[in-house]
Amino acid sequence: MISAENIPNNVNLSSNKRLLRALEHWLPKYIQWWRDMGPQAFQDYHQVYVRTAVGVDPDGWAHFEYVKLPEYRWGIFLADPVLDRRIGFGDFFGRPVWQEVPGEFRNQLRRLIVTQGDTEPASVEQQRWLGQRCPSLYDLRNLFQVNVEEGRHLWAMVYLLHSYFGKDGRDEAEDLLERQSGNRDKPRILEAFNEPIDNWLDFFMFTMFTDRDGKSQLMSLSESSLDPLSRTTRFMLTEEAHHMFVGETGVARILERTCQLMRQAGFSEDVRRVGGIDIPTIQKHLNQWFSLSLDLHGSEVSSNAASYFANGLKGRAKEEGFDDHLVKNAVYNMEFFEDGKRVTKEVLMRNAMNEVLRDWYVGDCAAGVERWNRILERYGVSERLRLPDRKFNRGIGMYSRFHFDPNGKVLSNEEWDRRTYEWLPSVADSEYLLSLMAKPVYEPGTFANYIAPPRRGINRKPIDFEYVRTEA
Repeated sequence: MISAENIPNNVNLSSNKRLLRALEHWLPKYIQWWRDMGPQAFQDYHQVYVRTAVGVDPDGWAHFEYVKLPEYRWGIFLADPVLDRRIGFGDFFGRPVWQEVPGEFRNQLRRLIVTQGDTEPASVEQQRWLGQRCPSLYDLRNLFQVNVEEGRHLWAMVYLLHSYFGKDGRDEAEDLLERQSGNRDKPRILEAFNEPIDNWLDFFMFTMFTDRDGKSQLMSLSESSLDPLSRTTRFMLTEEAHHMFVGETGVARILERTCQLMRQAGFSEDVRRVGGIDIPTIQKHLNQWFSLSLDLHGSEVSSNAASYFANGLKGRAKEEGFDDHLVKNAVYNMEFFEDGKRVTKEVLMRNAMNEVLRDWYVGDCAAGVERWNRILERYGVSERLRLPDRKFNRGIGMYSRFHFDPNGKVLSNEEWDRRTYEWLPSVADSEYLLSLMAKPVYEPGTFANYIAPPRRGINRKPIDFEYVRTEA
């Protein structure tokens, strides 16, 4: 039976019998999905030193313990309510926030919640084989921490679907376990979550860039006039920060080790000869995951985005930092590409809300890349990483019909086909990375040759702590 004892929560589950029954029906299906599609080969005989949320206060949020992965307590938590909270944007600006779903916005809100919810199990599915290629126990534990928290975020969205959307919500919750990342017949909703992640450079880039998109989406949903959705996503943001930390520091540690190996081999030598990951390969993976993650923000001009904003369903990241919360007549200068030429046009700001959010996202990513470049500078390496132009390798939006190089120069179809793997990972690149990761590293305190150790351990534990242990 579901109870506060095995499902930590602050939503008073025990008093809502209908909700309890619905979740009781969903729980065994979730556990079966976790076993089938979650981390492979680490379900039954390993204990992982993970952080489990048992409350929204710092002590409850940062509770560490050894857990077998299928026995992790996926809780349901909403951030503490804000007294007399008011709608902060759109046509209902200044009115009290909603505690129930308004009928006229039911379908829009359900769509937002389902789309967010679908990303959570998708990433677990994408990463399910990485444990057998891990560079250290420290990294293996971080992978599993990300996985269980993505599972908890799925629970958060399922709670909202069950609580506020009746039978439609229950059906949607079932479908969240039916779709599978990369499945030809039932793929995940957003394309970036159907891409394979079979090496650790991809994983770190995913958690750097795609989870950063998750941060921007959660920030915009945390502004929502539906208060339970706002409170749910505000607490999710506290966990999302760790995922981005894993990605940014993971790439930083690869870069540091690459620089060390370059110094040992002589800067003119190919670092692959000594088992490192060369900077051009790192740049290719950056290009891939940044461009895929840009697509997750949607089309540049979007009537759906305008409607979400007008109706108070999804705001701008850090909405309180803007002066105009109605933006009925405000415009956004946007670059179009027509007849082979760039043309700047004014677009109503509400229709450009996806691009406004993308602006914030690109700035946040650029700051992270600059931190990576300081490592290269510190080691005296002249090369630098950079974000590609926003038009590069786009699959959604106005630029998806054309080809551009990473500098934003338009290319013919023939030139794109000829030069694609100058900028994106090739089969040979993937095969090389997998060759580096063919043998996992499970000895405490030992790290694969291509990555440097972290600066410190987890929760003040030493780096050589046994973060994942095998049961005797």
